[in-house]
Amino acid sequence: MAADALFKPFDYKGLHLKNRIVMAPMTRSFSPGGVVTDDVVAYYRRRAEGEVGLIVSEGTGVDRPISVNDANVPRFHGDKALAGWQRVIDAVHQAGGAMAPQLWHVGAVRARDPQFLPAGPYDSPSGLSRPDKQFGEGMTQEEVADTIAAFAKAAAEAKRLGFEAVELHGAHGYLIDQFFWDGTNVREDAYGSKELTGRARFAADILKEVRKAVGPDYPIIIRISQWKQQDYAVKLAHDTKSMEAWLGALVDAGADILHCSQRRIWEPEFEGSDLNFAGWAKKLTGVPTISVGSVGLSGEFIAAYGGEASQPASLDELERRMDRGDFDLVAVGRALLQDPEWVLKIKEGRNDELKSFERSAMGVLY
Repeated sequence: MAADALFKPFDYKGLHLKNRIVMAPMTRSFSPGGVVTDDVVAYYRRRAEGEVGLIVSEGTGVDRPISVNDANVPRFHGDKALAGWQRVIDAVHQAGGAMAPQLWHVGAVRARDPQFLPAGPYDSPSGLSRPDKQFGEGMTQEEVADTIAAFAKAAAEAKRLGFEAVELHGAHGYLIDQFFWDGTNVREDAYGSKELTGRARFAADILKEVRKAVGPDYPIIIRISQWKQQDYAVKLAHDTKSMEAWLGALVDAGADILHCSQRRIWEPEFEGSDLNFAGWAKKLTGVPTISVGSVGLSGEFIAAYGGEASQPASLDELERRMDRGDFDLVAVGRALLQDPEWVLKIKEGRNDELKSFERSAMGVLY
């Protein structure tokens, strides 16, 4: 496995990383009452010890009644929860690592646990969980404003606690992405539009308020995707022109780095070019991008969670794209979830020690 491109330092807008490998955010649900435990602290510390360049936390709920749909997902508000994240970032720093919390609001997504009791109505742009599927009521202007403020407040706390950057979760059919998607955003006010750029106003307003909260030099990442958990075939931008307008609006509002999620990193985004999503995002906006999607494993992640085997796979295609300058960083999910030493093994050429991904790893904090 060629890996030289993965181990070049990365420096951008105050973000100084020892290599180009990002730990992808992965929901773990090991934080009872929304507060991280000693085991969660140790889980992140092990990735820092394993020389991950930038750790992005699992999604953490902002200060809205139903920002998360699982009682064991961590929050990023309140004294107890923030004290827990202080312990996490201190441990990561002691191990020589860098970290960003991912700030999350799930929007109109049902709870995985039927025993979960929501603390209030679910937020969503139009009361839809998918096209034509009613799920509560759309957010009022006041609720939209409060949610924007909640993201900004959480970002300010991340900076105060000492995190190197902050990431907003704007992908996979969750709240911010529900505003992007015309299938779930049919609003007729300023946050709705027939145009993607108009539906991007919610994300742009969050980015603007986050920028005010953290200042001009603090790195802001936003994770975005074309596909949705509700429909894997959805595309928000069907051509480069619409993608340029959409992503340009996010960059203009304050996004420094675009984290471009796709199910398979090697798949081209548009016909006529082998550039993937992150490759086009960088080409169209000029800002650094993170690519992610089944890195280092043979099978894609949705099938793997369903029980399909995922074996260690070559990184040659990833290296080729990075050498070409398609994107700047690469996020690794399941391979790092299964093995905290994955980065070290790649760096040291210990390829025979790489592990397959087993679905059972989702139930353990290795």
